[in-house]
Amino acid sequence: MSDAPTTEPLPRRVADTYVEELVVLDPVTGTYLGVEDSHAKLPDLSPRGRDSLARLARTTLGRLDEAERAPGAATDVERRCGRLLRERLEARLAISAADEHLRAVANIGGPVHSIREIFAVTPAETEQDWAVIAERLRTVPAALAGYRTALELGLERELHASPRPTATFIGQLSAWAGDTGDKCWFEQFTEPGPASLRSELDSAGAGATQAVVDLRDWMREVYAPAIKGSPDAVGRERYARWSRYYNGADLDLDEAYAYGWSEYHRILGEMETEAQKVLPSATTPWEALKHLDEHGEHIEGVDAVQSWLQTVMDEATDALDGTHFELADRVRKVESRIAPPGGAAAPYYTSPSEDFTRPGRTWLPTMGATRFPVYDLLSTWYHEGVPGHHLQLAQWVHVAESLSRYQATVGAVSANCEGWALYAERLMDELGYLTTPERRLGYLDAQMMRAIRVVVDIGMHLELEIPTDSPFHPGERWTPALAQEFFGLHSSRPADFIESELTRYLSMPGQAIGYKLGERAWLLGRENARRAHGDAFDAKAWHMAALSLGSLGLDDLVEELSAL
Repeated sequence: MSDAPTTEPLPRRVADTYVEELVVLDPVTGTYLGVEDSHAKLPDLSPRGRDSLARLARTTLGRLDEAERAPGAATDVERRCGRLLRERLEARLAISAADEHLRAVANIGGPVHSIREIFAVTPAETEQDWAVIAERLRTVPAALAGYRTALELGLERELHASPRPTATFIGQLSAWAGDTGDKCWFEQFTEPGPASLRSELDSAGAGATQAVVDLRDWMREVYAPAIKGSPDAVGRERYARWSRYYNGADLDLDEAYAYGWSEYHRILGEMETEAQKVLPSATTPWEALKHLDEHGEHIEGVDAVQSWLQTVMDEATDALDGTHFELADRVRKVESRIAPPGGAAAPYYTSPSEDFTRPGRTWLPTMGATRFPVYDLLSTWYHEGVPGHHLQLAQWVHVAESLSRYQATVGAVSANCEGWALYAERLMDELGYLTTPERRLGYLDAQMMRAIRVVVDIGMHLELEIPTDSPFHPGERWTPALAQEFFGLHSSRPADFIESELTRYLSMPGQAIGYKLGERAWLLGRENARRAHGDAFDAKAWHMAALSLGSLGLDDLVEELSAL
């Protein structure tokens, strides 16, 4: 980042100082960024640790107040960074002030999930790397004890998690501990370590596993009985707070709910048309998709699907670079990986380290499967990899010096990222890459899932009425049971995936709606820019400018995209 023409710190410097101080408190974030000093440590998940994060946020907001009054703070790049930093920290503080961390139990994205998953991206190439891993493993018991302390305080204050995510989380802990018949997760993880550190790794891994067992037993014997009967729905006030956190906007939730229904009807019409091309005798699109499960294009074997997904991303990179994007060499590299067992069912992406020594990676949870229908994977990997999450998040890291470290990394807004990835799926459809009715029906099935997310996530948590023109239980009010039934009737995915998805929505209220609402923002911004430029609109230039803006909340995204 170039020096500012003033001795006083400007918003970008304040934002990057925040990142520097954050990684001290949160070594998990440090490892994702590639900060070497973070690799042997884990965060304090106790209330005291959370209070430290809140103090840092408040201190940073005070610094930002001063920085925004400094000469030079009114430039576009400083203004965007300052606006993002303020919105993100205020949203985090609202979550903290409501003590949400005292009931943070989930089946995905929870504090303990972050502890397990960070080992998958911790450097493990050299003997010294493995010595650092052993040191980090020895901190697992303290981290999990801090998490338990937070949940204990939540019980005292009657701040309860939902029973369904709690039950799922207990099952995950059992799987990580090896109770399902497989080796314990930490034992599997340390197997590739060097023989010279075998005793040290085994001892540290055993300690980590025992900490998982202890937490599992307490969750099962104390926590789950104590929260029995707690409501699944979070209500409008908590939902609005979480929605702000995940979307970077104060949404009109009733309008968003209506939009979800309108997308449901639109996509259903397209699916019915495409399904007739796949199986003319099909009475529903999901009958056609079930036919494809047995008779459609598929990949056999876990190694084969990992290789195929890598080919999908490599071919998309080669086809799009120079035509619809202009990619730096280091952005072009992305790796396909198989996700560690014991997690949620949804695929995911991890960003490259700041120096790109660890590339961006996509992760496929196999959930025990060995046969993989192509219709279910192709559009998803356009979402997770290229041109989806990878092109956006790797480009942010690539241009971090002209933005700020904060905008390119920890300041990410979920709905911006998920909206771009869903836009990327649509872009590939627009460009003709879904070359068969089978593949296009799979894309529409994924689109339908994102529309249903808006409907059931808002509907369940706000306990809204199902519209009278709905083909499903018109006039009734949403419950998790109705949501699961509705999802099952409108998805090709297996029952365990749907179960995992509904549990995720109960764990992370307001996050799942950002896919469709974020996509809507990206599409509107592109349309506004296209209208402003007319025939001179350059899609490649617009894409690269848009991907180089860094993170933005939905309040600001449409405005900035429209002006490009």
